[in-house]
Amino acid sequence: MQQKGSRFAPFSARSLFQALRGALQASLQAVTMQTARCTRGPNRGAGPGGGAGGGNGPGGEHRETWGKKVDFLLSVIGFAVDLANVWRFPYLCYKNGGGAFLVPYCIMLLIGGIPLFYMELALGQFHRKGSITCWGRIVPLFKGIGYAVALIAFYVDFYYNVIIAWALRFFFASFTSLLPWTTCDNPWNTPYCRPLERSMWMGGEDDALNATNTTAAAATATTRYFLSTTSPAPTTATNRTGDDAPSIHYTSAASEYFNRAVLELQHSNGIHDLGNIKWDMALCLLAVYVICYFSLWKGISTSGKVVWFTALFPYAVLAILLVRGVTLPGSAEGIKYYLNPNFSAITKPEVWVDAATQVFFSLGPGFGVLLAYASYNKYHNNVYQDALLTSFINSATSFVSGFVIFSVLGYMSLVSGRNIQDVATEGPGLVFIVYPAAISTMPGSIFWALIFFMMLLTLGLDSSFGGSEAIITALSDEFPLIGRHREIFVLCLFTLYFIVGLASCSQGGFYFFHLLDRYAAGYSMLFAVLFETIAISWIYGTQRFCDDIKDMIGFAPGIYWRFCWRFAAPLFLMFIIVYGLIGYEPLTYEDYIYPAWANVLGWLIAGSSVAMIPGVAAFKLLTTPGTFCQRMRYLTTPWRDHQMAVNGSLSLPHDAVGSSPEEVRLRLMTCEAEPAEPEDV
Repeated sequence: MQQKGSRFAPFSARSLFQALRGALQASLQAVTMQTARCTRGPNRGAGPGGGAGGGNGPGGEHRETWGKKVDFLLSVIGFAVDLANVWRFPYLCYKNGGGAFLVPYCIMLLIGGIPLFYMELALGQFHRKGSITCWGRIVPLFKGIGYAVALIAFYVDFYYNVIIAWALRFFFASFTSLLPWTTCDNPWNTPYCRPLERSMWMGGEDDALNATNTTAAAATATTRYFLSTTSPAPTTATNRTGDDAPSIHYTSAASEYFNRAVLELQHSNGIHDLGNIKWDMALCLLAVYVICYFSLWKGISTSGKVVWFTALFPYAVLAILLVRGVTLPGSAEGIKYYLNPNFSAITKPEVWVDAATQVFFSLGPGFGVLLAYASYNKYHNNVYQDALLTSFINSATSFVSGFVIFSVLGYMSLVSGRNIQDVATEGPGLVFIVYPAAISTMPGSIFWALIFFMMLLTLGLDSSFGGSEAIITALSDEFPLIGRHREIFVLCLFTLYFIVGLASCSQGGFYFFHLLDRYAAGYSMLFAVLFETIAISWIYGTQRFCDDIKDMIGFAPGIYWRFCWRFAAPLFLMFIIVYGLIGYEPLTYEDYIYPAWANVLGWLIAGSSVAMIPGVAAFKLLTTPGTFCQRMRYLTTPWRDHQMAVNGSLSLPHDAVGSSPEEVRLRLMTCEAEPAEPEDV
């Protein structure tokens, strides 16, 4: 503040009044701060952010916050609502008892999914740091959890963007007068390819059901091949349309386009034979990373604006496709299969495992994304309300997507004369073979193709934004040098992603993609979140965690949330892990069996992230001075208590007053310093 005039202003009544007013204000401020400190104790106050609702981080340093709350909500929704909501949930619902599947799904959502979702958002908002620094402050011994979830997100980004590149490749291919997956006179087609006959597909119900034996046989073979997304060439077999009449298993134009034109799997014999890089796919992957870079290079100030399109556009397309789908002939039959309840199915344990797995991987705890996004919230943001709202929207989107998908599958079942179970599938085969084949028969097929693949593109992009932001935030907070040069770091990170991703752009790249998809974020993420629940509920303390939430939003979580965090969520995770390990089978894809070394490589990838948890814990135990008990005491004490002990706001023996920070630290390690009791909730 600059002085006006001379340094010593002449004495006056006005200056005396101003001096007295300033002294009074300073005294009132000091009394207020002392009162808050005495009444709130170590678990109250403005939290680690250093300010009540401001943008400061731990210790009072400045931290960027979302420009608008809706930016945060759209970012979380965009991350949680991804391709799996479209290509996996509807199929699981159909496969596991139709509408009855909603019973185990909702139960798993309530006891495991939402509590874990809420927990990560609350942790991020309270501690206001990325995963590595955050877990180092919650329980220093378990700082490896932060490294583990960052490494999991790192692995996933190696292959997830390849799916987006496929969608971009289809999107560009749709700018044509005739969709390329509708004909069989292209260089990539085989003699077994059969196009979808528009006259048959656009005819009435009687026309479809009364088709000739030849056409029905072709349609039968075509529909069967929809379930195979990797076979490089079709096979002949003895299929019977009558008692002895043999027929050939034809392949659809859509399946050959995906397998032979986009992936070029016919030039590869397996993961050991990746072949040449497909430069059309490499350019699409490069375009995806360029979009990601310019959406993330400035942080949430840019990504928070981009998600207004990437998160909202899919809902507009889903609404359009829903209206179109339910007006197709046969759609009612498809929806019936989707929702028709079979309550006997939910007595099978695998149905509950499918429900738990879908809930967990759909909401996405364990990637560090929720924690990173919430760390940019204002301190007193109502994170409880946000958790309920976004998790509900995510589940509702999955449910509505089922109508979009199965209305079209019912249409395909009708015109092909096949049962719905012969048409229904999941995964890439659904969105890159079955659905494109269906929309190619609709009037205005170019329009439907463009908006469908743009929807896939945007669904994938904002999920990719989340995974990348989790890594960037985690490393930037742990290593401030990275944060000061964010643009350069993001460029280097995406360059590395692109180079590794070229393996998935090769002729055998699908096999590499499938390996990473199976091992990179399966068991490892489950183990990481299991350790999260143990660290919060049994070391940091459920009561302390609830006090933290109360300090942010004004009220503490009830007994339901405490029970879920302490008991239900860990059991939920162990249930998935144990059942998955018992039923583990070596990796295969269709008829291809992965070699033993590929499975070993997969387990090494999965184990490398989980190993960060005991590895970092061992390192900290070895490098922390004192006896074993002293080290354990110190490393299981939250960072906040260490800071309060040094600053004098933690209960210390009288002879410790005035001690140096190192002496206070040693007192804390030897249990002479006891944290003040938190106030009752």
